[in-house]
Amino acid sequence: MADITRRLGLRHLRAAPTAHIRHHRSGRLVHDGPGLHFWFRPLTAALSEVPVEDRELAMTFHARTADFQDVTVQATVAYRIGDPALAAARLDFSVDPDTGVWRGAPLEQLGTLLTETAQEHALAVLARTPLSAALADGVGAVRERVAAGLAAEPRLPATGIEVVAVRVVALRPEPEVERALRTPARERIQQEADRAGYERRAVAVERERTIAENELASRIELARREERLVEQRGTNARREAEEQAAADAVRAEAEAARTVRLAEAEAARTLRLAEAEAAREERLGRAEAVKAREVGEARAAARAAWLRVHAEADVATLHALTASRLAENLPRVDSVTVSPDVLTGLLAKLGAGPARARG
Repeated sequence: MADITRRLGLRHLRAAPTAHIRHHRSGRLVHDGPGLHFWFRPLTAALSEVPVEDRELAMTFHARTADFQDVTVQATVAYRIGDPALAAARLDFSVDPDTGVWRGAPLEQLGTLLTETAQEHALAVLARTPLSAALADGVGAVRERVAAGLAAEPRLPATGIEVVAVRVVALRPEPEVERALRTPARERIQQEADRAGYERRAVAVERERTIAENELASRIELARREERLVEQRGTNARREAEEQAAADAVRAEAEAARTVRLAEAEAARTLRLAEAEAAREERLGRAEAVKAREVGEARAAARAAWLRVHAEADVATLHALTASRLAENLPRVDSVTVSPDVLTGLLAKLGAGPARARG
């Protein structure tokens, strides 16, 4: 749709590059071409906008096959307007000078023309084709026939229309017929699936048997290896016991030899100590004997000297020595009480002593 703006009683038209604009003023063509923009007076202008881009027309229609079965045809026709002047002369592409909107419905007229033409040729080819063949190869046949029919249609070139491509999307029967037609295929597919399932089960059973045999063989081999392992363990245990016994014997012999050597060394050390002790005792005995003899001799000499001194001393001196020795051996006396009787007797004894000494 063209973009039209108002300015002081004038109109300005700006068209897209895919829109072909034809501007007539007073019956004379003033502007003609795609993507134009210009000023015009709305009261004296006649405008036409013809789209020149490729357009696609989707169509769906029903047809009947040779065996009187209804099918639905889904197709698409791509076309474009190759001669905009011719199309504007044959169809109403005029636009409102105030809004730029088409006054009529030219594209709907083109769609009706193309749909009816394509439907006519599709019905012609499907009417001579059975349903099974139509569903199998009908898409290609219908597409070729519709393309050829549109190319040979005289109204399309006369209107300036060029057909670019024809595509037939699908041919569908009625739902009940489609389900009935699907049943044999589904049965075959189910049979194939069942056969595949049986084969898969057979293969699975065979694989399970192979796996079981392999497991049994593995268990047998494992039991054989365990038997060899037990035998090897017994051999190793016996060898280890023998080696341990030999090691214990060697260790015992070494310990006995070490004990003997220690005992011999201890006996030799004890003997040496005993000899040294005996020699020491002997030396000590001789020294003690010498010392004892010397002490005895010294004591004898001292005793003899003591006796000689006492023999030579007088009685008073001896009494004094005796009193002194007695005093040394008496216990300590803090106080002494002397009675007259004791003092009289003591004095008498002391007087008698000097008298005897003189006599």
